[in-house]
Amino acid sequence: QVQLVESGGGSVQSGGSLRLSCAASGYTYSSACMGWSRQAPGKEREWVARIFRGDIFTYADSVKGRFTISRDNAKNTLYLQMNSLKAEDTAIYYCAADPSCLIVRIRNYPYWGQGTQVTVSS
Repeated sequence: QVQLVESGGGSVQSGGSLRLSCAASGYTYSSACMGWSRQAPGKEREWVARIFRGDIFTYADSVKGRFTISRDNAKNTLYLQMNSLKAEDTAIYYCAADPSCLIVRIRNYPYWGQGTQVTVSS
């Protein structure tokens, strides 16, 4: 049974930093494609960052240069380091996984965590 559990969310002032974690289990973690998405109140869920096999990364333009996605295969954990946070980064952040690494869009990934709230005050 695949499980993804996010942690690390919280409240921070504009310009601050947070690191989100996503503990994964139930599949071959090191070969999976994974990513982070977020959903702000009243808005659609949007992708933030993705990591592919071979540690290839992609980022949404809105977070490029501020956020860093990484993974620790020994701990089966995905991270999202968020620096220079802005009020518009306020959202619930979700991690997602595609063990097959064949799905093109993160919105179609089959496995999702329950989300962790990030609130940035200006």
